[in-house]
Amino acid sequence: MKQLTIVVKPFRVEAVLRTLAELDLSSCVLREAKGYNRQKSYLDRYVGSEYSMAFLPKVEITVCVSDDRLEEVIERIVPAARTGRMGDGKIFVIAMGWPGALEF
Repeated sequence: MKQLTIVVKPFRVEAVLRTLAELDLSSCVLREAKGYNRQKSYLDRYVGSEYSMAFLPKVEITVCVSDDRLEEVIERIVPAARTGRMGDGKIFVIAMGWPGALEF
């Protein structure tokens, strides 16, 4: 099993979730996030002083995928998430330490 953490722009979430539903993945977790990389920063005010914030809104989607479906899932998610512009997002693949999820 692998855990995929998919970080995308907020307006691409629906397309990615639609793709995950088509792939018949059993569950996912969504989180609002902020992140930065090479995008331009914006200026904000905090306690009367200005400072630069380089954080932009993102959405983090976490799903678990069996090893044999990993490539298929990634190949389908990338076109759904991609806009062709800088800062589209990332997919992190994490090996899980046990052979499945523990449900409670």
